[in-house]
Amino acid sequence: MSGPIFHNFSTAPTPVAPFSHAVECDGWVQLTGQMPTNPDDDSKPLPEGVAAQTRRVMDNLTIVLGELRLSLDHVLSVRVFITEFERDYDAMNEAYKSYFPTNRLPARTCVGVTGLARNALVEIDMVAKRPA
Repeated sequence: MSGPIFHNFSTAPTPVAPFSHAVECDGWVQLTGQMPTNPDDDSKPLPEGVAAQTRRVMDNLTIVLGELRLSLDHVLSVRVFITEFERDYDAMNEAYKSYFPTNRLPARTCVGVTGLARNALVEIDMVAKRPA
């Protein structure tokens, strides 16, 4: 077993707290939950609505995966956190599922929460695995 590798990338969004963009160990990669922040300018307002925020979050996660030379094809598990579960669940799902083929959906948990950093509506984290 190798020790963990802590990854931070200048092309990914500025962290909103003290964390690495991803931590890797033995081919397993845990991606930190991403917010719907603009990767080029953290001071820009968040996108309007949960669908736009979900797309921004997924695009931010794709940036991190790309820096790791991985893609959404390598994602095994996803956790979604949304602040307005009843109101936003369907719209979030519509945006989310557009990133994966219908026959290749990762395992997933979706949790309603009382609040997220930057007053975001959605945050998503992932677990990926490098090919052997």
